Amino acid sequence: MRVEQLNENMWAMTYLVVCEKTSKATLIDPVWDNLSDYVSLLEERGLNLEYAMATHTHADHITGCFQLNEMTGAEYVMWNDTPSMGVTMYVDEESSILMGDVEFKFHFAPGHTGDSMIIECGNYIFTGDFLFTGKGGVGRDDLPSGRVHLHWQALDVLERFQSQVLVCTGHDPPGTEMMSLDWNRQNNPVLGMESYEEYAEWQSTTSASLGTVSKIKTALPANIFAEIPDNVPWID
Repeated sequence: MRVEQLNENMWAMTYLVVCEKTSKATLIDPVWDNLSDYVSLLEERGLNLEYAMATHTHADHITGCFQLNEMTGAEYVMWNDTPSMGVTMYVDEESSILMGDVEFKFHFAPGHTGDSMIIECGNYIFTGDFLFTGKGGVGRDDLPSGRVHLHWQALDVLERFQSQVLVCTGHDPPGTEMMSLDWNRQNNPVLGMESYEEYAEWQSTTSASLGTVSKIKTALPANIFAEIPDNVPWID
């Protein structure tokens, strides 16, 4: 199995997971803006895209999942009660997806959104916006379907994983090195918190400092209805 982070110059992370034995591939949290790059890469390497997975319904960028399904026939995978349309394969905690020698498992991790999940694959966990690297803490809980108390309670899901698993996050500054869960337990401020009140205050302060999400009015409807609008403001 091979795992690569593809978006070198973006805060939004996309991961390519490859079964080297079968040349089958999965893209986790693909960004619509970069679709042509993903397709070119797959073609150049002779990879067959089997799955396009979204860890949650994104509010800050348009997912590439539904268009990859249309372009390649890859299954569009999301949590089973997501509001997003266009999904072709729904998963829950009983689900297991095999891609050659690679197995994907899924863990419900609500809070940032109501449909947030962690994707487990070998020695990797793909956390989306549920958990960031080190000082980044976790994703904000003040966007549609976000719930602060659910995020705090759901942090217990991390106890299921071995300390050495690599935490592959949905957002971090370009060039950020992904670190182990054990490293994050020592360096992520949220994982060191002892009370809900402390966490709720951190969320309130962090969300206020981040301000509004500039792309939400375009990205969120596009992701829910699986439609690209006629005008995408940030595309020249």
